[in-house]
Amino acid sequence: MKKKRVLFLFPYPADTAASQRFRFEQYLPCLPENGWEYDTQAFLSSRTWDILYKRGHHLQKILGILGGFWRRFWLMFSLYKYEAVFVHREASPLGFPIFEWIIAKVWRKRLIFDFDDAIWLPNTSAQNAWVAWLKFHTKTRLICRWAWKVSAGNQYLCDYALAVNSNVVLNPTTIDTAGMHNALRTHEAHERLVIGWTGTHSTLKYLEELVPILQKLEKNYAFDFLVIADKAPDFDLACLRFIAWDKATEIADLLKMHIGVMPLVADRWAAGKCGFKALQYMALGIPALVSPVGVNTAIVDHGLNGFVCALPTDWEKALVLLLENPNLRTEMGGEARKKIENAYSVKANTANFLGLF
Repeated sequence: MKKKRVLFLFPYPADTAASQRFRFEQYLPCLPENGWEYDTQAFLSSRTWDILYKRGHHLQKILGILGGFWRRFWLMFSLYKYEAVFVHREASPLGFPIFEWIIAKVWRKRLIFDFDDAIWLPNTSAQNAWVAWLKFHTKTRLICRWAWKVSAGNQYLCDYALAVNSNVVLNPTTIDTAGMHNALRTHEAHERLVIGWTGTHSTLKYLEELVPILQKLEKNYAFDFLVIADKAPDFDLACLRFIAWDKATEIADLLKMHIGVMPLVADRWAAGKCGFKALQYMALGIPALVSPVGVNTAIVDHGLNGFVCALPTDWEKALVLLLENPNLRTEMGGEARKKIENAYSVKANTANFLGLF
């Protein structure tokens, strides 16, 4: 039987951005065995991606973006080969969603639109604020309306899409517990405890509410506060440790943690987040402490595999409890791993993902 073909369009080079890696890239190997061949195309080249969030380089960024538009333009002439086109977040970062319009309205292809953030809200990085006015954030609603099917990462995002499209699938961000996240945190006697966080420079701001709590705790407990990111934070903490994020050591670095934290501010942007940090911690047997924002309360079962912390006193009490009780950390870590395997793993969600096609 002849296989059908699907084209994947996404913003960043393959195997670089977390949203791409954990929303569709890890499922690609299962497509051929289920009757689908696929092609992929990133908007940005690796060279442009390397400078995208660095200050300056305006000419290189402009040329890189123009190159992305050129590649997309020529691709539009070969859409006859595909039964479906899967667009993650957007086909192009600036302006009117012309490519999605061509896919859905000119070629009349099955457009599957996937997103995992409240991308209709302005959230441009400081380094690229000079192009913020070109982002055209209202494109998200248009693409949702034109799509044959919408794949959204949590119920908040689903509700947004359902306002204009009845064919919406809740497709959570998932973890490959068999391949990548296939280790479990072990607790060795006498090792120094580590409270940890991982993320990007744009989300370091969420840690600010924890700094006074950690300042208080470090006076009475021996622990490190580990930040894994693409930029070192500037926090007044004696316990602070920083590791530059590196895909090659990503899992080994996460396994240095005994406790994982994910504070968020309760706003519309944070409500669209899909709990990725908590998912990573829990998949590795690390109890997660999270703010009660968005999907976090569905991922973390309070008191079983982590804690949901609404107030500063909640954060302090939960951290103290876990710092003082190694057996509780182990028990919660085991329950956390089970939760991910049963509800947020690639294995658990494969049928749901394939159903998009």
